[in-house]
Amino acid sequence: MENKVKAGIMGVCIGDALGVPVEFKKREDLKRNPVTTMLEYMSWNQPKGKWSDDSSMTLCLTEELTKGYDLEKIGASFVKWVKYGHWTAHGRLFDIGGTTRHSVARLIKGESARFSGNIFEEDNGNGSLMRTLPLAFYLENEEDIQKLYLTVKEVSSITHGHFRSVFACFMYVIFAIQLIKGKDKKEAYSHMQNIALEYSEYQGFNPKEVELFHRILKNDISDYPEDEIKSRGYVLYSLEASLWCFLNSGSYSEAVLKAVNLGEDTDTNGAITGGIAGIYYGFENIPQRWVDELVRKEDIENLCTRLENKYFI
Repeated sequence: MENKVKAGIMGVCIGDALGVPVEFKKREDLKRNPVTTMLEYMSWNQPKGKWSDDSSMTLCLTEELTKGYDLEKIGASFVKWVKYGHWTAHGRLFDIGGTTRHSVARLIKGESARFSGNIFEEDNGNGSLMRTLPLAFYLENEEDIQKLYLTVKEVSSITHGHFRSVFACFMYVIFAIQLIKGKDKKEAYSHMQNIALEYSEYQGFNPKEVELFHRILKNDISDYPEDEIKSRGYVLYSLEASLWCFLNSGSYSEAVLKAVNLGEDTDTNGAITGGIAGIYYGFENIPQRWVDELVRKEDIENLCTRLENKYFI
């Protein structure tokens, strides 16, 4: 796997950590003072290299997948994160989205992970997309697209159960799998477009919902100018932004810095972009100083080794 697991998961965490200090900042401000390296304090008053909920939930999912696939245990891991600081950078949760908070509250009350997620149109933040990358490693050799989609749907729906969030996660996982398999950017992108469109037609998904993704699926999102790429916390914006940054970059650092410097939801867009950029460019392409500055990097590396040993050795 040439460290693709480590590159992807660490890619998420480093993209997240780069974005944490400037979350909510406007694009215009970041154009004047762009992020070029790990910063500290500022938006969340957190030390350098500290990551947020994006990485915590990604690491919870990763850890559960090292033991196999059990939806209820994945949900229970999210509860441990919220209640006890499991897989937080410094033992305490400091950031959580509203939809995720409501869904985990249902899990805490005893609801099944199959039914805990919010399902309404207004519940389409990027809170499941930001943590879905580990599924690409688990599902890499799954040839049954129906099974792949339903697995992604289950895991997304622990918190985000609306079709839009599920379909965005599905597209992202398909794309990441193509990168894991060694396809180049354009080939992976074209393959993802074809699979997503064919599957949506086969399943008879609501065409109005699928049409919302036309900038990605029917066109080439990388061709759009930057001022048409939005960076707020809506799942569709985050999927577009991460693909745009990745497809318009030549290195891991260029991709994640491009994502962070779009402003607004900087940590999540950095994390989502960082996952696919890490897989594609490789662990050795991630600046060593960023790896060294990442909080709990040894714990994360050990977890990545466990996932790699589970599915790729």
